[in-house]
Formats: sequence, structure tokens, C-alpha cells
Amino acid sequence: MKIDFAKLQYQYQLYKEELDQAIHGVLDKSNYIMGNEVIDLESNLQTFTGAKHAITCSSGTDALLLAMMALDIQPNDEIITTPFTFIATAETIAFLKAKPVFVDIDERTYNVDPSKIEEKITSKTKAIMPVSLYGQPADMDAIQAIANKHNLKVIVDGAQSFGSTFNGKTDSNLGNISTTSFFPAKPLGCFGDGGAVFTNDDALAKKMKSLRVHGQSKRYHHQYIGIGGRMDTIQCAIVDVKLKHYAKDLALRQEVASKYTEALQNKDLVLPFVDQRATSTWAQYSVRVKNRDEVQAKLKGQGIPTAVHYPMPLHLQECFAYLGHKEGDFPMAERVSAEIMSLPMNPYLGEDKIKYISMVLKND
Repeated sequence: MKIDFAKLQYQYQLYKEELDQAIHGVLDKSNYIMGNEVIDLESNLQTFTGAKHAITCSSGTDALLLAMMALDIQPNDEIITTPFTFIATAETIAFLKAKPVFVDIDERTYNVDPSKIEEKITSKTKAIMPVSLYGQPADMDAIQAIANKHNLKVIVDGAQSFGSTFNGKTDSNLGNISTTSFFPAKPLGCFGDGGAVFTNDDALAKKMKSLRVHGQSKRYHHQYIGIGGRMDTIQCAIVDVKLKHYAKDLALRQEVASKYTEALQNKDLVLPFVDQRATSTWAQYSVRVKNRDEVQAKLKGQGIPTAVHYPMPLHLQECFAYLGHKEGDFPMAERVSAEIMSLPMNPYLGEDKIKYISMVLKND
């Protein structure tokens, strides 16, 4: 049995007529930068999320940059975040010459552990950047309470979690600024790079709109030092089509996750945990196994692809050696990174394939 990890081609064929029409609509007008489709998508993202402002940008990475630039993060400022995430979370902090300050993760959700945040706050701390790993928001009640107590900003790295909720609010309404990615393999993906920032703050929204076009206040007049951070019109048109079907796709992802969880009960695995206050987009369905390399090899031999998100926590990465961390500093992040393994996950994964994957894992 051949199994596709993300089924991107299948999804394209599913919405092919609408997608092709949207793409050719842009081609016919040849307005490739900041065309009407950009405005349309931003309006529809606002409607979908309930956020007052949705601002598209060139990637999830640039979304984080725009958020920190809008909050005027300066060199030597400190931002508290997690060491168990994709490099972009801490990389963008370091790119601005600020300091990423890592806090270990919760054993069940794999998100940053709020109980460990306050001890890392110093006079240089300016923000907390929780990551909604695998599609589930962190404990935003606890994080926001800490931020309010210490007058800190909160930037939500929601690259994997667009459409998730915490206490009934979409993750695009969490923190001062929430970000997301439209990388093709994300739950809502374009056909290249793309992202967005969300905020309910008018001043921050105005500033981020300027920052993404080189800090312009009007054409060739620059109020800020900014970046070329626009999302291409074609990519906006693509995401706008997919957004129409996204609620259905999210429901299908939930069904797939539920079937996985049922099929994998009583296996020698640590299954995903979702906080009862939250919903997940199930960007990944990740389990923990002790003998990961052997299990991955066996699955591969049976036509089942897997991935590891992520095999090395950030505090042990060479690029962050200057922070002076060592093995053992964040034991839970290190333990999870050694055991985590993502199974095929997409809205169209059939029950027969889920049962097959479960059977192969059961016989491990």
C-alpha cells in the first residue's frame, strides 16, 4: 500500500477548476504584486478568524519578523520562547539581534511550559513567543496572565495552527499579534511561500502594513526601516480558494486524528494530547516511540512515510552555541525530540490506510 504524507496533489485535483480559474484570473490582469486578490483574501481571513486585522506577508518567518519589528524589538532585548520548534521561531529573534530565552516544554502538549516562564523574566524581557506546536495553542490563559503581570507583549507563532481555538477564540485572536504560515504543507497552504499576521490593535496593524512594503507611508516615502514582505497576488488567490473549503478540511483532519487515536490505543506509543480548552488543526499527528529509527525504517519498508518534527532542540543547534546551553538544560525538549515521530496526516487519509498504519505499528 502506497501512502502519501500530505496529499497535496490530491487536494489540487479536488479544487482544480476553482484554483486554475483563480490563478488565470491573476495572469489575465497581470497584477502580480498587491493585486485585488490580496485585499480579498485579507478580508476573508478577517471574517474567518474574527480578527480585526489580517495582513498577508511573504512567509511565516517574515510574519514573525513583522510582528517583532512592529513591537520595536531592539538588539539585546529578550524574548522568551520554546526550544522545541522549527528554527524560524528563535532564528527571527536572533536575526534582529535580540536574545531568544528558552523555557522547557510541557510533557503532554509539547508547548512551552508556563510554570517555567516567570523565572526567566529579567529587566530586558520584552515579549513571550509561544508556539502552537502541531496545531494546538499553548496555555494562553497562563501565558497572558504572566504577560499582563510583567507588562510584556505576546506574539503567537501559529505557523501550524491557523483555525485552531483556545477557550473558543481562534488562535488569530490570541496575544498582541498572532502569525501564521501558508507554506504548502501547512493545513491551509499556498503553492509557494506565504503567511499572515493578525492583530486587533489598529496602530500595530498600520505599522505592519507599512513594514511589509519597506516601511513606506506612501510611495517612495519611508517612515520605517522595513522589508520586502508582501505575499504575491497569485498565492493570495490560491489561499482564498482553499479558505472556502477550510472549515470542511479542518473537520476531516479532526476525523483522521480521532481514527488514529482509536486505532493506536494500547500500543506502546505516547499518543497526542489536546487540552480540553483547545482545538487543534492537526498539522501533524505525532507519536512518541523509544526505538524511533527502527520503527521509521520498518514503516518505510511497508510504504508508510514518516517525519520527525523536530530531531534536535534549538538550544543544541550550532547556530545558537553562543547562548551557552548544554545537553540537559531543557530535559523534556531533549527527551521529546529523541522520541517524536509524525505519521501521515492530511484531510483525505482513508480509514483503510489508518488501519494499515496501525497494524504495522502494532506488529513492531
